Amino acid sequence: MSTRSNGSSDVSYTSFFLVSFPGLQASRILLVLPFLSLYLVIISANALVIHTVVAQRSLHQPMYLLIALLLVVNICAATTVVPTMLFSFSTCFNRISLTRCLVQMFCIYFLIVFDCNILLVMALDRYVAICYPLRYPEIVTSQLLVGLVGVAAARSTGIVAPVVGLASRVRFCRSDVIHHFACEHMALMKLSCGDISLNKTVGLTIRVFNRVLDMLLLGASYSRIIHAAFRISSGRARSKALNTCGSHLLVIFTVYSFTMASSIVYRVARTASQDVHNLLSAFYLLLPCLVNPVIYGARTKEIRQHLAILFQRAQLQVPTKKP
Repeated sequence: MSTRSNGSSDVSYTSFFLVSFPGLQASRILLVLPFLSLYLVIISANALVIHTVVAQRSLHQPMYLLIALLLVVNICAATTVVPTMLFSFSTCFNRISLTRCLVQMFCIYFLIVFDCNILLVMALDRYVAICYPLRYPEIVTSQLLVGLVGVAAARSTGIVAPVVGLASRVRFCRSDVIHHFACEHMALMKLSCGDISLNKTVGLTIRVFNRVLDMLLLGASYSRIIHAAFRISSGRARSKALNTCGSHLLVIFTVYSFTMASSIVYRVARTASQDVHNLLSAFYLLLPCLVNPVIYGARTKEIRQHLAILFQRAQLQVPTKKP
């Protein structure tokens, strides 16, 4: 579908075909099983840790609630991308309107940025807990936590909205085929037929500024946290504080390393096929969603203990066959 302006031959497409892996169209059906399996594992692993936090009243504390929120974002991010991808694998093409495309683009980038903002809130929570342990209950209240999450959501919206808003003003006339599994910004901009220098400048500026600012804030927070943790006299309390920070730092490293690796490869390996770039984009979006619940489930002692109890109860409920 396309629109024509003033009876001229200028065409601006208002719907597109998503072609996930252009070089694998003949064997695309074979991709359904691995990506479906990955999606189910992501949903199950994240849902299991979320259920554990929600079901156990002893885990209704800011740190665990923020972990649960982070894993909810993981599920939403995977659900925004994978079902559309699986549908495109199962059919010849997956048509999507420009409006739906822009909504999907907003959701993907919003969830990515919101994920990073939650990590900032978690860093602030750990900073207060370790640097001001006696005042922690009166400082980090439920009202403050809700307010910080609201600020994180508002900041995410403010970062993503200009990029999507500028994309909505572009005229797309080169093609109506998006060689990507989702409405990724640059994949859509490749179809434009006008000057998109402003879009590129705004997108790159926001991305670099946001990443640098986040890394500076996280670095400052955790350097203070680690310094304060080593000053704790009790060896057990020090070990617990460092272990908790280690889990958060591992998640931060996973998220930002995938982001940076994807950006570097996209700009350096320009001769690589579109399928390679799409596969890297899929890893960048989905692997953190898979790794995060494993890190928090395995390294957070309280969550790990409740998960062990949950598995033991499940084994006891399985009926055994009598000889």
